This record gives sequence, structure tokens and C-alpha cells, in this order.
Amino acid sequence: NGTPQNAGARGAAMGNASVTFIDINSAFSNQAGLAFLEELSFTAYGERRFLAEGLNSFLFAAAYPIEKIGTVGLTINYFGFNAYNEQKIGLSYARKLAKNFSLGAQFDYLATRIPDYGTAASFTFELGMLAQLSKQVTLAAHTYNPINSKVAGLDRLPNLVKIGIGYSPSDKVTLTGELQKDIYDFPLVGKIGIEYRPMKALAIRAGFAANQPTLASFGLGLYLQGLRIDIASSYHQILGITPSVSISYGLSPKKVSSTPEEINE
Repeated sequence: NGTPQNAGARGAAMGNASVTFIDINSAFSNQAGLAFLEELSFTAYGERRFLAEGLNSFLFAAAYPIEKIGTVGLTINYFGFNAYNEQKIGLSYARKLAKNFSLGAQFDYLATRIPDYGTAASFTFELGMLAQLSKQVTLAAHTYNPINSKVAGLDRLPNLVKIGIGYSPSDKVTLTGELQKDIYDFPLVGKIGIEYRPMKALAIRAGFAANQPTLASFGLGLYLQGLRIDIASSYHQILGITPSVSISYGLSPKKVSSTPEEINE
């Protein structure tokens, strides 16, 4: 139904409390974070929701920072299987308006395809902002589909607003918290996540989302020079386990971290 996917396996492991991310995964959660990238970056993500055949999600993102212009990005999402699937293509742009403040936007094309019935398409956009208030604190906000776009003029796409905060008491620990609300449907959702970096090559993550019922998650990240591999698993109290994996390339360990201390070094 057009609902944005997890911010990669990193986001999935942290309860998707990801609006403050400033790595390539922010292409999925808050495009303003892309303004802090320093080199061409790619990521691919896949999950099998609740281990159910056919409930597959595949995401791809690429972002290219251009000096004095900003960062341009591309995202491609696919959900479903042959008999029913959804696609989303997004073109994004992010720019720093100050050293520690950025804005981002993305134009989205969405399509739902059922072979026996045809394809329905719609267009919408996303807006985000991110501010590093200090070396330890990051504040961010994001809205998806503020124009209340509908699929083929019938089913309304979600109208989501998110606001979150990131806190890094040290260069090894990042805490994230986020509130999300669909303006017209569903109650307020709270999300929290933690990432611990015991060494440069390893990240340990956990998260929690109050989705009624609640969702708990856990994951790991491996940093191998320019390559990063993230794995995650989330547990829904009724529907079960969702495993996921991301592979990202083009970012050094320093540049993929969301820790403000590392960004400002």
C-alpha cells in the first residue's frame, strides 16, 4: 500500500528508528541524511516477511554527492510475487544549508500490479530535515505523501509524519528514538534502537517498536573496508520472524557511522 520499507537491515535491527541516519540507508528513511555522504554509495536490501513465501521485499539505493550542488539519489523497491507485486521508484536530492543542517526531498512513482487486473500507478513525494544540534545530539523529521495521493484515485496512500532524535554518548554507542503517525489512520507508534560498536569492524544492534502488537529486533553489522554487510531479524508477537540482509559498498567505516563525533573528525 505504499508504506515505506525498513531503512535497510541496519534500520530493521534497530526497530526502524532510522529517521536520524546519515548513511546510505537514509535513502529509505529520511533523504536529508544523504547530504552528509562524502562518496558514491550503494546498498541492496532483502527481507522475507514473517518467513511467508511471496511476502518478499527487495530494495536498492544509490547516492552520489556532488560538490557545491548536493547529493542526488535513486531508490528502487519491489514487494510481492508474480501474482501480486508493488514497485516504487524514487529520485531524491539532499543539500546542506549549513554545516550541521540539511534538507532532503524525494519524488516517488508507485505502481501496483495484479496480472489478471492490470496496473495502477500513483505519484507522491517525501520531505525531510536533519540537524546536528551538537556532537552528541541529532534531531530529524520526515513526512511521506503530504499531498494525500491515492492509487488510481481510489485507495489512499499512507500519510506519515516522523520525528526522531539520535544520541551518541561516545563513539561506540548510538541511541535512536522515533515517533511515527499516520495522519488519518492507526495510532502513534514509538520506536527505539541502540547500536554498539565494540570494534571498528563490528556493530551490535537491537530495537523495539510499539506496533500493537509490539515488535522486537536484533542484528549485526560487519565493516570490511569499503564493504558493509548487515543482518537483522525482527519478531512480531503474532506473525513471527522476519529475517533481512543488506550489502552496502563505497563507504568507509568512518563515513557509514551515524555518530556525529566521527562525522566531525
